[in-house]
Amino acid sequence: MEIYPDCRVITKSIEVGGLTKWQLIKKLQEHSISMNPYGEKLLSNDKFITSETKYSLKTVELAVRNLGFPDGATMPQLIKQANKLGLELCPLEVGPYLRLEYLDQAEGDSGNSLQQNQAPSGSITIASEIVSDDDNFPKGFYLRKIDGVLWLRGYLADDLHSWNPDDQFIFSKSEKMNRRGDKNDGITKNNREKHRRSHST
Repeated sequence: MEIYPDCRVITKSIEVGGLTKWQLIKKLQEHSISMNPYGEKLLSNDKFITSETKYSLKTVELAVRNLGFPDGATMPQLIKQANKLGLELCPLEVGPYLRLEYLDQAEGDSGNSLQQNQAPSGSITIASEIVSDDDNFPKGFYLRKIDGVLWLRGYLADDLHSWNPDDQFIFSKSEKMNRRGDKNDGITKNNREKHRRSHST
């Protein structure tokens, strides 16, 4: 089993920030991005905060099994292991920017998931900071493409859900510069996570 960083991943360097929430929503609309009710609720809530200044972020997309879980794992387990491997949770505001970055996302299965409360086929979940402990408040975004339509969707979750080994996640990887200009990987502290998957069609 190939484990990060000795595995196949998709890395991207994206520019985040510099837009107000409403400017960001307008940009999503300009690119015909669709959203489900959970995604709209998360984006419109006061807890979704945008950065006034632009910053660069390196993201890493990989499967649950590439974090060392061939049989799947809960979100707290994924976050703990990711931190050990030098990966971090993404800021919540990264979701819309990643949607705009992944305009060439592969098509997913338009049918329902084979099992209830499982990540849909072709979806990519963004591992992001949790802003509310309320189980009825969306815990983050995921990206999906269905019948040619790009989606930015939100989901509900708690820490009992076991993610499948082939489920795809996006984490961030910071590159901090020291005085000599060398890059050092930074690892941020872990947030409390509560995840069981629930989707709104």
